[in-house]
Amino acid sequence: MICARAGSKGVPNKNLRLLGGVPLIVHTIRQAQACSLLDNIAVSSDSEEILKTAEGYGIKHLIQRPTEMATDVASKVPAIRHCVQEVEKTTEQFDLIADLDCTVPFRLVSDIVGAFELIERRGVSTLISGTTARKLPYFNIVELTTEGFVRISKTTTPPLVRRQDSPPCFDMNASIHIWRRQALFSSDARFHDDTVLFEMPLERSIDIDTEIEFVINELLMKKYGLI
Repeated sequence: MICARAGSKGVPNKNLRLLGGVPLIVHTIRQAQACSLLDNIAVSSDSEEILKTAEGYGIKHLIQRPTEMATDVASKVPAIRHCVQEVEKTTEQFDLIADLDCTVPFRLVSDIVGAFELIERRGVSTLISGTTARKLPYFNIVELTTEGFVRISKTTTPPLVRRQDSPPCFDMNASIHIWRRQALFSSDARFHDDTVLFEMPLERSIDIDTEIEFVINELLMKKYGLI
């Protein structure tokens, strides 16, 4: 599924904003359509314009998201469950459900395939995608105390003196999230005890939440000759 709310404070109307000559959401629609592993593709939105755009690019499952599931404070998981239940009214139940976030336009079809292969190979309940963290909570990410002082976010004994000694850390990139059906419908939690990571490179992991991230993706498209 592809979830796309109408509201966006960081980049207004970003899901329909043109990137490389097409609305942002279309990049993810095309990736999903090119992935032969996916039995069904659905777009969930509270926006008629977004749903009409998705329909124009060949999406059959157009799910109107309830207003209470489309606010700035609403958890995404109930909206995903709602989407699954609506699609399953006309299909069999799904074993695996993937959320492809349309704000990460540079994923490859091979990323989607690789993520499904990983969750199947490991036999786990959930999978998230991410990229190697540029800043480390053990070394150069700090927190502000109530007194206004800074402290390193995670500490070790003895303290680390080189970033190379830090345990591997990753930034979630929002690109791919896969659940087994039972895990999705049993909890709103994003992580389970057996959640695994599908690693992607930085250039395919820039999630558009701000204007500068939109600009970076435009520059990457130009660099790779996509526009």
